[in-house]
Parts: sequence; C-alpha cells; structure tokens
Amino acid sequence: MGAHHPPGAAVDNRARLAIAFGLTFAVFVAQAIGSVMTGSLALLTDTAHMLTDAAGLAVAFVAATLMLRPASSTRTWGFRRAEVIAALAQAALLIVVGIYSAIEGIRRLVDPPEVPGVGLLVFGVVGLTANVIAIAVLTTQRNANVNMRAAFLEVVNDALGSVAVIVAAIVIATTGFLRADPIASLVIAALIVPRAAIIVRETMRVLMEFTPVGLDLDDVRRHLRELEHVTDVHDLHASTVGTGLATLTGHLVVRDECFTDGHAAEVLDAAKRCVAEHFDVRIDHTTFQIETEQIRASEPDSITHP
Repeated sequence: MGAHHPPGAAVDNRARLAIAFGLTFAVFVAQAIGSVMTGSLALLTDTAHMLTDAAGLAVAFVAATLMLRPASSTRTWGFRRAEVIAALAQAALLIVVGIYSAIEGIRRLVDPPEVPGVGLLVFGVVGLTANVIAIAVLTTQRNANVNMRAAFLEVVNDALGSVAVIVAAIVIATTGFLRADPIASLVIAALIVPRAAIIVRETMRVLMEFTPVGLDLDDVRRHLRELEHVTDVHDLHASTVGTGLATLTGHLVVRDECFTDGHAAEVLDAAKRCVAEHFDVRIDHTTFQIETEQIRASEPDSITHP
C-alpha cells in the first residue's frame, strides 16, 4: 500500500542562467586578453575562474533544461537529479582552480614578476561590473535548487575575485608592491575552495542517498510507532532525489485483524498525516507498506533494518 504526493514542480531558470553565462563568457574573453597583456597571476587566476564558471553555468543551463523534461516509465524521476550532478561538476571545477591558484600564488610570492597596475585595474573593473549584473540576474532564484546555488556561488566568487584583482592593481600602481598580485591570487583561492567544498558535500549527500538534512529518521520512526494499531516500523528509508523532492519509504507492521476490520486503510492515512504534520522537512513522496508480523518474519534479516 502506498501514498504518493506529487513532487514539487521544477522552476524554469534558463533565462537567468543564459544571461549570466553570456556575461561571464564575455568577461572571460576580455580577461584572457588582459592576462596576456599584463602578465598578472591574479588576473590569470580570475580568468581561469571565469572559464570554469562559464563552463559551470553552461552545465547549469543544460541541467535546468533537463529538469523540465517529464518523467517516463524508464526515467521515473525524469532528470531531476541532473541539477545535483551539475552542481557537483561546477564545485569540482572550482576546487581545481582554487588549488592551482594557491600553488602558483605561493611560487610567485618568492619571485614576483612585473605587473602593470593600471592595466590590471581596467580589466578588474570590467570583470566586477559584469559580475554585479550577473548577481542581480540570479539573486532572486539563488535558493531555488542546488544547481542555482552553485551557479550563484560561482558568480559571487567571480565578483570577489575581481575585487581582489582591483585591490592588487591599486596597491601595485600606488606602492609598486608586486607581491600584491600573488597575494590577491591566494585570496581568490581561499574564497573559492571552502565554498566549493560545501557544495560537494551537499551534492554527495544526495547522490549517496543520505537522509535529508534536518530530518531525524529516529524521530520519524518513534512517531510512526506511536500510531494506533502499529506494532512496529522497519525498513524506514529517506533520501533526496533533487532540491525540494525528498522521499520516504517504510514498512508498518499491524495486527492481523487490521486487514479485516478496515483499520489498515486508517493506519495508512494516519501515517501520511503524521509525516506531513510533525516534521520540518517537507516529504514530497511517501510510500508505506502495511504488513502483518507474519509477513515481516518471512523477510530476510538483511532488509529489515533500519
């Protein structure tokens, strides 16, 4: 017996992602030219960051498109998990760029090359201007799903990187302190890696089908066991298909007479209401199997836990 709640509809964010991609790619081209002209590591790091962000936004756009495709008999959840995979790819790219920036930044601290401060400033301002526009485009939907959060994070990190480039340019132009350039690169790396690591952790929780954050499965089990006619609860599992689409399955053991006196249907309805009302995490898809103690006893021990 099962109770199925319709999953939350995916939101179409493709227009926002397309604008952010166009801006980011344009800045990447400009900064690539600028990094060649100036020889700045900070600008080169930010350029590489822009490239990975442009690629990440392209992946986010593709994922947003796939998410809108309907489910089918061969793809029962459609492509809802595409946003999670896209976010993981974006975060992985950010970590690679951050590690490279840190290694190269340390190397250049020892032997800083000549960098024209004024030229660096111009390209930094160009990058920051485009980043601010992209942030404004994405900000209203930044929490729509993990894919949009990763895309928004990339654009924000780009903006912070551009700020670091601008500061380095001003310091070099006014004081001649060339190490400001690799220091700025290290700052950018420090901003990128921790935030990307958080996205990796969150997406891996989804892909490994861990219990949704904020849902205490022991608490769920305790509430269900308190329902009238329920003698035990087992095989209780919860996972997340995609942002805003949590699932819960479980087996509810009832007395034999519940199948003859009509109480089995009441138990199912009570379990549905229990899950819907007692927990902060919204469960969009709930499936319960109602069974007797005899049926449970016939199941292999390997599938009766937790």
